[in-house]
Amino acid sequence: MNMSSYLIENPLILLFLVIAIGYLVGNIRIKGTGLGTAAVLFVGLAFGAANPLFNVPEIIFQIGIIFFVYTIGLRSGPAFFESFSKNGWRDIAFVILMLILSALLTIVIYYLMGFDKATIVGIYTGSSTNTTALAGVIDMVNLKEKGNTDAIQHMVVGYTFSYPMGVLGVMVAIKIMERFLKVDYHAEKQMLRKEYPLDENLTSRAIEITNAEMTGKQLRDIINEYNWNIVFGRIDSKIHGTVLSNFDIKLSLGDTVIIVGTQEELDEAQRVMGKEAINNMTYDRKEYDIVRIFVSNPDVVGKELSSLNLHEKYNAVITRIRRGDIEMLAKSDTILEPGDRIRFVARREDIKSIQKLFGDSYYASNKIDLFSFGIGLALGLILGMIEFTLPGGLVFKFGFAGGPLIMGLILGTLRRTGPIVWTLPYGSNVTLNQLGLTLLLAVIGIRSGNTLLQSLNDGAWIQIFAAGTLLSIVSAMLSLWIGYKLIKIPYSLLLGFSANQPAILDFATDITKNRVPGIGYSFMFPISLVLKILFAQVLYLILV
Repeated sequence: MNMSSYLIENPLILLFLVIAIGYLVGNIRIKGTGLGTAAVLFVGLAFGAANPLFNVPEIIFQIGIIFFVYTIGLRSGPAFFESFSKNGWRDIAFVILMLILSALLTIVIYYLMGFDKATIVGIYTGSSTNTTALAGVIDMVNLKEKGNTDAIQHMVVGYTFSYPMGVLGVMVAIKIMERFLKVDYHAEKQMLRKEYPLDENLTSRAIEITNAEMTGKQLRDIINEYNWNIVFGRIDSKIHGTVLSNFDIKLSLGDTVIIVGTQEELDEAQRVMGKEAINNMTYDRKEYDIVRIFVSNPDVVGKELSSLNLHEKYNAVITRIRRGDIEMLAKSDTILEPGDRIRFVARREDIKSIQKLFGDSYYASNKIDLFSFGIGLALGLILGMIEFTLPGGLVFKFGFAGGPLIMGLILGTLRRTGPIVWTLPYGSNVTLNQLGLTLLLAVIGIRSGNTLLQSLNDGAWIQIFAAGTLLSIVSAMLSLWIGYKLIKIPYSLLLGFSANQPAILDFATDITKNRVPGIGYSFMFPISLVLKILFAQVLYLILV
């Protein structure tokens, strides 16, 4: 038995071989840019082109897509709904307008270049690098057209050849519009840091109070007056000795305070309050100690820090919280999630009780609550099966892609319902998300490789590539101009709104030298994802 026959008879070995090779290819970077997880799709296409008999069970595709979109929803839900409270409908309206422009350009290209509807929908999803939208249309075709393999393969071909310029084309548009609009990224960051606190590279500093205007002022008054994005730790008071900060404490000349924040915020606080002092308190741990613990107790997950009443129960101050790769200041309205690592200063005799309160188990902090995970996915699948009638009599379903995504957004925002915790630990969420994405990409690629080979042989790929290039660059340039000039959205945020792929987000972060694009990306990615799923299916339904 040769290797090809062996892989035909053992589809799971084929599946994980494609995933493994795709991972290696995705890690190859040229001038800092690589395909990432999307390489699994291209490797799958290569295997599928090598032998049209290669196939993987449908259930693998379904599991992949629901894991992928549901974990995105859980992770993005809070930021998604927060965008409504911050800017009302401004940002939402922009994203809707951006997607309408892209859809209209797609229709124009469809009529001008004579594509079939399956190919143009593939070009639309590829130029926006939206695998979920592609999967959503494939899911719809499977349901409505009994798995029309020709349509599915044409969509995948359109997606494949338009995908590269879906990344590079947006990058080109960003640089063109940056010069045309004369953007000042530093000025935008300073303007946005109060609205969107950018806690980058948090550090601490001891400051001696030398400004007489600080005398007699409570910490709450100082924070409200200057609107600093900092957290106060210990205070070496001339009156009270070494104590932990609270909002009622009044400062005196000669007091030394430890504050936590970014370098810029600390410089500003020092300029107003006094001068940098020798931080002897850091080394004095006779009475107070600095501890890092994991949040693993489900009783505190999904609750605001203020609701725990730590000041009333313990002599302790939480200063920072690390969630995944991001470190942020601990504020009263910060909501805890499983797997968070909190850093606090506390009286030594209180440390054991605080560890018990938060759990402090690395093992438990990464466990998945299979009950809530299973119920959430089941609810999402039920939602996906409900039929909606659109104007004109079109029948629409969210399907495997949209239903779990929307349910994830809702449950991720709720975080908990009574004793049920919906959110996943950060590490578990990332793992399930990557697993789901690689499974669906591998299946789509393996099944569509033969059609890809035919397109290469007859030269059809050139027209598809040109259409994808035109669609990605023109729609990105129009969106950036309208958002910046007409809707008055800062360009740094617009880059996040327009970043439909992680490589574009990395590029935007690199040129802005700040995290503002990431904030825009986290706010708008969920609604953009949902609407692209809808738009892709509507395009397929209305085009003839």
